[in-house]
Amino acid sequence: MNILVLGAGRMGLGAVFDLAHNSPDVEAITIADSDLAKAEKLVETVGSAKVSAVELDVSDYEKTVELMRGHSAAISCVNYWYNVELSKAAIETNCNFCDLGGNNYIVDKQLALNNEAKAVGINITPDCGLAPGMVSVLAMHGAKRFDEVSEIHIRVGGLPQVPKTALEYQLVFSVEGLINEYIEVARVIRDGKIIEVESMTELEALEFEDFPALEAFQTSGGTSTLPETFLGKVRELDYKTIRYAGHCEKFKMMIDLGLCSSEEILVDYAKITPRRIFGELLTKHLPADEPDYVLVRLDFVGTKNGETKKLRFDIVDKQDETTGLSAMMRTTAFPASIIAQMSAKNEVLERGAIPQEKAIDSDKFVAELTRRNIIIKETLR
Repeated sequence: MNILVLGAGRMGLGAVFDLAHNSPDVEAITIADSDLAKAEKLVETVGSAKVSAVELDVSDYEKTVELMRGHSAAISCVNYWYNVELSKAAIETNCNFCDLGGNNYIVDKQLALNNEAKAVGINITPDCGLAPGMVSVLAMHGAKRFDEVSEIHIRVGGLPQVPKTALEYQLVFSVEGLINEYIEVARVIRDGKIIEVESMTELEALEFEDFPALEAFQTSGGTSTLPETFLGKVRELDYKTIRYAGHCEKFKMMIDLGLCSSEEILVDYAKITPRRIFGELLTKHLPADEPDYVLVRLDFVGTKNGETKKLRFDIVDKQDETTGLSAMMRTTAFPASIIAQMSAKNEVLERGAIPQEKAIDSDKFVAELTRRNIIIKETLR
C-alpha cells in the first residue's frame, strides 16, 4: 500500500508518522509540499525509510494528477479550498482520497462527485480530522448502541496544557480554519429539523476531572454531514467547541469589532483586509506547538429494550512525550490515516463520495484508535 500525504505542516507530520510507525500494511509514503525543504525536514523528523519527499504545488492540477497516480490513497493536509480539485484528481487516478475538511460548502461540492467516485470504485471522504472527523464516526458508533436515539451532543476542544495570553489558547491548526469556525454559522438539529445557529453563542459550562473551569459554545463545521445523516432519526444534535472559561467572550468582542471581516478597508491610502491582519497577529502572538490536551465528549440519549438510556464517550488525550506528537496531531491526523488505509484495503461499508459516518465501519475504526492509545471512556446510565 502506497500513501500520498499532501502538505508538510503539523497535520502532515502526524499523518506521515502514523503511516510510517503505526501502520504495518503501508509500504511507502510520499510527502508532498510546495516547499521541498519543509517536506525533507519532515522526512528527517519521522525517521523512516518508507518516506520520501517531493515538491508539489497542489494548485497545479496536472502535476498533482501525475503524482497521485499509482498511490493507493491520498490524504490532504492542505487548506480546504483545494479539496474539490484534489477530489477530481483522485477520481481521475483511481486513488482513494480523504482530507481534514472544515468547510461545509466545499464538502457539499465533494459529495456531489459521488457517482463518479463510485464508478471508479474509490472513496472520497471529506472532513476526516478530529471534529468534523473522528467524532462523526463516534456519533454513529454510539447511536448503534440504541434501538432508537433521540439526542446526540458533541463537545470538542484543543487546549494548551499551560494556558497563556488573555485568550488562554494556542494555535494547533490553521488560523484560517480557526476564524472560519468562529464566524460561520453552525448547523444543528432542533426539534427534528435542521437549522442554522450563530457561532459563539449558547455558552455553557462543563467539567472534566482534574481540569479548571471550562466552557463550550457553538462553532461552525463540527457537525459536517451529521445533520443530514441523522435527520428523521434524532430530535436533537449539536456540536460545541470547548475552551477554558472566558475565551468566548474575549474572542467574540474582536469579531464584533470587525477584526474577522474579509471586507477591504482604506487605512493611510492603502487597502487592507482586517481578517488577514488579524490572522497574522494571532499567528505572531499566540503560542503554538506547546504541550496540549484534546478533550472530546459525546452524550447520547435514547432507548434500549424499552428503557431510556444515556451513554457518554469521553476522550482526554495529551501530547505524547515519547514521540513529541501533540494531542491535536494524534486526534486529527491519526483518524485521517486510519480512514485512508481502510479505504485502500476496501475495509469500507460503501464506495463513492460519501460521509465517513456512512462509509466507515465504526467498530474497526475504534479498534484502530485504541491500538494507537486514543482511549474512549464509556459511561452508560
